[in-house]
Amino acid sequence: MLRVGLSGGIGSGKSTVSARLTELGAHVVDADRVAREVVEPGTPALAAIRDRFGADVITDGALDRPALGRIVFADQQARRDLEAITHPAIAARTANLMAAVQATDPAGVLVHDVPLLVELGTSAEYHLVLGVHAPVEERVRRLVADRGMAEADARARIAAQADDDARRRASDVILDNTGTREELVDAVDRLWRERLVPFARNLATGQRAPRPASVRLVDPDPTWPEEAERLLGRIGGALGAAAATLDHIGSTAVPVAATDVIDLQLGVEELAVADDPAVIAALAAAGFPRVPGVDRDNPKDGAPWPKRFHGSSDPGRVVHLHVREVGSPGWRRALLFRDALRADAGTREEYVALKRSILAADAGWDSCLTAKEPRFDAVHDRIEEWALATGWSPSAAVGGSA
Repeated sequence: MLRVGLSGGIGSGKSTVSARLTELGAHVVDADRVAREVVEPGTPALAAIRDRFGADVITDGALDRPALGRIVFADQQARRDLEAITHPAIAARTANLMAAVQATDPAGVLVHDVPLLVELGTSAEYHLVLGVHAPVEERVRRLVADRGMAEADARARIAAQADDDARRRASDVILDNTGTREELVDAVDRLWRERLVPFARNLATGQRAPRPASVRLVDPDPTWPEEAERLLGRIGGALGAAAATLDHIGSTAVPVAATDVIDLQLGVEELAVADDPAVIAALAAAGFPRVPGVDRDNPKDGAPWPKRFHGSSDPGRVVHLHVREVGSPGWRRALLFRDALRADAGTREEYVALKRSILAADAGWDSCLTAKEPRFDAVHDRIEEWALATGWSPSAAVGGSA
């Protein structure tokens, strides 16, 4: 099942997105609703809140949310104390709801509507994170006009949440809600049709999403490292100790003009780990199915350079996941290539010029790969000279994904 995290600051329009996704057929687990359920009268969480914050936050046996809000949104320690009480109960209830959805519709789309996704740092738990954006001043206006909130309270609540930059870094998709409601709904519909539904279908069947028919260079994108960080977090979360190293490699890790592909390297202690059916299944469930028939790199020393290769089930993001043994020539070269291009302007220029000449004919993926390897041998020699001159070592390079 495709797990989608949905987040947005208060007043951003997240509820509109959540409601539309429900209408389109998504199973929505609403964190706010769960949060209300776990503090209903008679629950252990409500009793703990009364013990910590006093009887003034209880009215007629129920939680007085405005009274509690005035305390916790003005006091960080109070907010942390409240979260320590409610978060475990919310997590347990959420897990039960998600398990029920998984059991009834394993090929569907599950949306976790959670305002504090960014604050909790849980992006890696989802296949995709959607962030809803609106400018702060517009959010303040909405909270005052639509909810009757005092402006000072509205600003305090917004300030207590993650800022726009943190939300952007955590999100794979930003839904802009600076326009009309109809424009936002249209954007959700396109996302559902073009990305969420095919992503869910690919996950259910263990398929890699089709890549664009042709390969072309694009200008460097400053968000590539952030994308890679999110993807590596998902892979690491899926594999645990089986992942010895995880790195962003290739042109998008430099970054330079590149094909819009996020290349990642998963280092394993031995390829038998990569061939473990449990590891293959875990990667497929995380959205990275094995691509059969790709089992080696083009060697530079005449010896075999074995590897394994996984793609992405997400039609909105081409990912190449290279799985190599830690310490192997292919593993080392991927790290060296990235670091040399980052450090040496001449090597970068030579490499990009070679790529442009290869892609001038609007080549397809297979022909591009066939053409580029022998022509990159000169670059390979240059980066080895750089490694020798600088004393570069792969141990210092591991984890240099940003």
